[in-house]
Amino acid sequence: MVETKVVRGTKVKMTPSEAIVETLVAEGVKHISGILGSAFMDMLDLLPTAGIRFIGVRHEQSAAHMEDAYCRVSGVAGVVIGQNGPGMTNMVTSVAAANQAHTPMVVISPSAGTPTVGWDGFQECDQVSIFKAITKETVRVTHPGRVADCLRTAFRIAYAERGPVLFDIPRDYFYGEVEDQILQPHQYRVNERGCGSSVSLDRAAEILAEAEYPVIISGRGTVDSDGIEEIKNIAEYLTAPVAVSYMHNDAFPADHPLSVGSIGYMGSKAAMNTLKKADVILAVGTRLSVFGTLPCYDIDYFPKAARIIQIDINPRQIARTHPVEVGIIGDAREASREILSRLKAINPTIKQEKGRMVEVANEKQKWDEELVKLAMIDGTPINPRRALLELTKVLPENAIVTTDIGNVSSTANAYLKFNRSRRHIAALTFGNTGFAYPSALGAKLAEPNSPVIAIVGDGAWGMSLHEVSTAVEENIPVIACVFNNNAWCAEKKNQVDFYNNRFVGADIQNPDFAEVARSMGAVGIRVEKPEELGAVIKNAISSNKPTVIDIQVDGTQLAPPFRKDALKMPTRLLEKYAHLDYKNWDK
Repeated sequence: MVETKVVRGTKVKMTPSEAIVETLVAEGVKHISGILGSAFMDMLDLLPTAGIRFIGVRHEQSAAHMEDAYCRVSGVAGVVIGQNGPGMTNMVTSVAAANQAHTPMVVISPSAGTPTVGWDGFQECDQVSIFKAITKETVRVTHPGRVADCLRTAFRIAYAERGPVLFDIPRDYFYGEVEDQILQPHQYRVNERGCGSSVSLDRAAEILAEAEYPVIISGRGTVDSDGIEEIKNIAEYLTAPVAVSYMHNDAFPADHPLSVGSIGYMGSKAAMNTLKKADVILAVGTRLSVFGTLPCYDIDYFPKAARIIQIDINPRQIARTHPVEVGIIGDAREASREILSRLKAINPTIKQEKGRMVEVANEKQKWDEELVKLAMIDGTPINPRRALLELTKVLPENAIVTTDIGNVSSTANAYLKFNRSRRHIAALTFGNTGFAYPSALGAKLAEPNSPVIAIVGDGAWGMSLHEVSTAVEENIPVIACVFNNNAWCAEKKNQVDFYNNRFVGADIQNPDFAEVARSMGAVGIRVEKPEELGAVIKNAISSNKPTVIDIQVDGTQLAPPFRKDALKMPTRLLEKYAHLDYKNWDK
């Protein structure tokens, strides 16, 4: 058989399916996640020959979580696909999560065929309307001859606006004949971003040069732009402590002398006690989210009077939650580099604030000692903090950790430390359960030689354990650390503190997760003693097999309420419910 080579930049005859697949090849797409469906089988048939791997998941929600993590680790936009109707609506939660996480992604959305639209046919659904609010854009193919152009538009917007884009194509538009050319990405989108306004950069440097106690907050944008070295250089020049934004613990090396850890729920007291001293905050690649800057541990740490310099690639994020002194619309790395250059022009040499270095070291030591002390309190059977401590002790430098949402997963924010970027993949502020395990699969696809560990509560595990079959079938050797306390403990803590220990829907009955994993072809291990956990994790990493570790933890040792800011003590007005009113609890 003679292979017909597609000449880039030359119009040739091809089918719409071929035009789509060749555009994906030009974009460097190596795999697509989803569940096969009749709507896109003509395109699916081309993938093996094109060198694109199809990862068949067990539930479409997992596909977008996988590609979210894949992009966060690799920097390459993930691609997902599903059957029109229910296959696509199954992705709503995970696409919404990627949208709020600002993760580039292309969602290929086959829709009902044009001859039957509006007849309520089998699996017909207005997917464009459904996804409009949870994507950066919905791109609808209006003619088969536009398939490649529309797909290029989807990639362009996904990268430019940092989020998922829906590429909606009627299922009958995969067929036929078109004459088109396959362009290279540099011909239709731009990767390099500017450093921002020269005037704003000058003003930012002046404010930082005048600062008495500058503090830097480094976020996801720093990671995405590979700008950590630039943040280091500014920090060392100013002797400025560096905190990382909520659940982005890999946005600055934890072993750096000026690193103070994460702000936000269950973050670092060292970061919070340091940040509240700041008279100037340099916020780089972070939107300074409301939830990520709330008081924690009863520390109202975000300074009200500090002058804020905020750098973000997205103009919508500047001053969205906190008023700024200077806003810079630009790439985190490029803007940071320019600010340092200007600082050095203002003052070529600057004295290192040794007293500040000592303060930072003391705050970190106190916090580390507190974390260990809290972890060493006995639990029945295991204090969840102790399990987190033992886990972090044995993680290799290149390990990637994905975290779900919930009581234990959130407590991990205090214990997880990384010295390299693109290591921490968290559920972030969309906060849906069932995120960590499929995300671990995507992270492993991005870095096959790095160990990947998912931290998952038992409730979230119930939403994702089916993907163990995917891990086994596709030979993706990730490790799930399931913290099993037989309850939805984030919500249970609310019922402890606000509802007088009245538990409704909080307790759950679990099977032996290790046995379930073995029945699915994975390695399954149950751990009931904290001193055993480190060795079990090390063995799981060295085995390079899909592994589920069922860690039995104490369900009474709980972190503070997750949404303390949004809860109130209950009052009841009807006599029927008077006994539930907090004023009557002692009666």
